[in-house]
Amino acid sequence: MSNNLSLELKTTAVSMLCEGSSIRGIERMTGIHRDTVMRLGVRMGEGCKRIMDEKLRNLPCRVIELDEVWGFVGMKQKTALRSGANQQVGDVWTWIAIDADTKLVPTFTVGDRSQATADAFIEDLAGRLTHRVQLSTDALRVHEGAIERAFGANVDYGSIVKTFSSAQLEEQRRYSPPEVIKVERVVVQGNPDASLISTSYIEKQNHTLRMHCRRLSRLTNAFSKKLENFRAAVALHYGYYNFVKLHKTIRCTPAMEAGVTTSPWTVADLVAMIEG
Repeated sequence: MSNNLSLELKTTAVSMLCEGSSIRGIERMTGIHRDTVMRLGVRMGEGCKRIMDEKLRNLPCRVIELDEVWGFVGMKQKTALRSGANQQVGDVWTWIAIDADTKLVPTFTVGDRSQATADAFIEDLAGRLTHRVQLSTDALRVHEGAIERAFGANVDYGSIVKTFSSAQLEEQRRYSPPEVIKVERVVVQGNPDASLISTSYIEKQNHTLRMHCRRLSRLTNAFSKKLENFRAAVALHYGYYNFVKLHKTIRCTPAMEAGVTTSPWTVADLVAMIEG
């Protein structure tokens, strides 16, 4: 049982999970049974979510980029529809916000791509901020209504509208983004600085998430079988990313740059806080 593991073994297993190792790979390298690794990962993810909900409040962010990343639980949506599977499997979207200045991820939401999920995500983000912010998104329509309801008039908001090569769109959408042939910056609300309307940082963060979280790697065979496991894996990644992982650009952790912590945490610190 994972409760009987030493702090050192738990730290080793969690470190490997955070750096993208597979559960079976961790089992082979450490001798910890894969079910024990799984249970430890779920508990750590749930603990990281609690820590972020507590610590990431009253944030002084000024420029934030938003996006959503596709994944799936159990099976892809088309297969789930054909098989008549329950609603806990199929496509799942991870909604992410990143502060362009500190590289902090103040919040994320795992759900579908509906207006209701967008509303919950943006409302959670708005409740964590202390200043008027500039937001940037892609052209997904649900963002506009969600931002207006959560922020009212107290926001500057612009979107990036990309035009893709239609010849490549259907062929490449499953494996890599198609060629972008035009990018337009659109002012949606308030008075945003046009030069800061961008999704570059959040798209880079999407890549970081896919590289560190095996369940979201492209063409992976490491998909989650349960939605709770998927949520825990994403939460573990962002706990590690915000508080432990040193960012090369800012030369510290995003939590330090944002003034949330005064020093970098270690994985052992995370494990000790969550596991006791």
